[in-house]
Amino acid sequence: MKKLLQSGSAKQEGVFSTLYRTLVTATAVAGITLAFPAFSHAAEPETPAAKSAVEVAPAVGTPKRLRLLTTRQYLNTVQHFFGPDITTDVKFAPLARTEGVLMVGASLAGVSDAQLETYQKIAGLMSSQVVDPLRRDTLFPCKPADASKADNACAAKFLGRVVENLYFVPPPKDHVAKLVAEAGTGANRLNDFYAGMQVVLESVLLSPSVLMVAEAEEPDPKRPGQMRLDAYSQAARLSLFLWNAAPGPELIAAARKGDLFNEKSRKRIVDEMLASARLESGVRAFFDDMFGLEDLETLSKDATVYPYFLGGLPGEAREQTLRTVVDQLLTKDGDYRDLFTTRQTFISPPLGILYGVQTSAGWNAYEFPPESDRAGILTHASFLARASHATRSSATLRGKALRELLLCQKVPPPPANVDFSAVENPDPRLRTARERVGQHLANPVCAGCHKITDPIGLSLEKFDGAGRYRDTEKGAAIDTSGNLDGKNFDSVEGLGQILHDSPAIPACLVRRAFSYATASVVPPSSNALLAELNKGFAKEEFKIRPLLRSIVMHPAFSTVSMPNPPAPEKSAAVSQPAQVASNR
Repeated sequence: MKKLLQSGSAKQEGVFSTLYRTLVTATAVAGITLAFPAFSHAAEPETPAAKSAVEVAPAVGTPKRLRLLTTRQYLNTVQHFFGPDITTDVKFAPLARTEGVLMVGASLAGVSDAQLETYQKIAGLMSSQVVDPLRRDTLFPCKPADASKADNACAAKFLGRVVENLYFVPPPKDHVAKLVAEAGTGANRLNDFYAGMQVVLESVLLSPSVLMVAEAEEPDPKRPGQMRLDAYSQAARLSLFLWNAAPGPELIAAARKGDLFNEKSRKRIVDEMLASARLESGVRAFFDDMFGLEDLETLSKDATVYPYFLGGLPGEAREQTLRTVVDQLLTKDGDYRDLFTTRQTFISPPLGILYGVQTSAGWNAYEFPPESDRAGILTHASFLARASHATRSSATLRGKALRELLLCQKVPPPPANVDFSAVENPDPRLRTARERVGQHLANPVCAGCHKITDPIGLSLEKFDGAGRYRDTEKGAAIDTSGNLDGKNFDSVEGLGQILHDSPAIPACLVRRAFSYATASVVPPSSNALLAELNKGFAKEEFKIRPLLRSIVMHPAFSTVSMPNPPAPEKSAAVSQPAQVASNR
């Protein structure tokens, strides 16, 4: 295989490395049409209407973006075509969380040499699986006349389908022919048709046309003087948002015919996507992002303090929450707010040990009894363990996570000179977390912000730093009463009900969903748009499918605003003068 790569793809590697370095030196927001010169789908020549743009009030929209696919989007794209058993354990570099959404970070990321090596490793591993003798008869639509020689007809049939399914935009007419020629050269040099195909398939899987989405704009005939995303860019946004994968041939064909610009046809296409089983991938990806569940990949606990927090438990906890989301919002078509009160979930054997529940192998539907303190996703190990330290729970981290992830309220970082000794080395007479964090609440420098995190975080103290239930801490009874923005509660169940009834909960979801869908920071100018989406969400009883439909059908989803992203909007919900000790 090493010889194969050296002989057949060294030149291609140089081409792709040069192209990627060009992308790195360019910004991820401006000049994006330069990234794909051979696959350009840039705007049409400027029209008189476009020249008069300064005379027209700009519509609410977002910048066109250049974004990297996430590992899951890349795998979904490949697996939807080749099958779920084509996979890899190698992952792309982590993205930066921007304005609460990783997907925004995907449009601001560059590509390093180390990432190039990762991409090539993944492409090599997956291409080798496709041509493996155990799979090739199923994955190739034809067999070569002689497996030791080039077969241009069979290569063209296979590569044409690959390009049609994996690329975000249609390639030039001669592109497949060039790939076929390269495959033939490799096959004849190596005396192996499939070896030649592997070299070319690896280059395809490494192509920017598969790894990246470069959005393009064009004049909008319905709004003279303004710009919209072209049809292929709209297809990419739709598919990445709803299916977490590339558009595929049907959606690309619809884009080619102009169906996405026709309201009736667009609605039909969107409704079909919302009814597809592939919607689950999109919903899982969005909530995984919104709830910050990616942090569980690197989560570890002190084994001496939490011996029951087994190595694979973080992944099981993540899956539990995502299965609950899918069940409540898609399978049952339920109210989003019920996620904060429902006792219905799913349990696996490792979680059964943590929760003290007997269960059989695999995943099983489970409902916590009415007398249990577990109700809503805040009592899932995914939230409780994530927002805790390696050796102890943290009322502040849990309150901060609730504010930022679920209410879209930014909590400031702690001041540089904050004194943590009262918490890290507390008076031994202070047995409970409520008594210990009281030291911060008594400090005027810290109290302002701790008052907005700790009262809600303390309501979760009946669950330790790994998410296991407890009645007492160091022999003292745990008080779970608290206050959320003026509303008192006695238990975590009461907190869940207050969150359920809070208008900030669905409003935050709407903001995050629009930002995720467009890979853009939501600008202050979008307040009226968000209010409109919120109103529609409430009218549809807070169900997820109608919200997704409203977002992708709204003109703002496909309207291009400015070339650079706006400055992040300041949060009005958390504007305390003091700084919260957010890492405590």
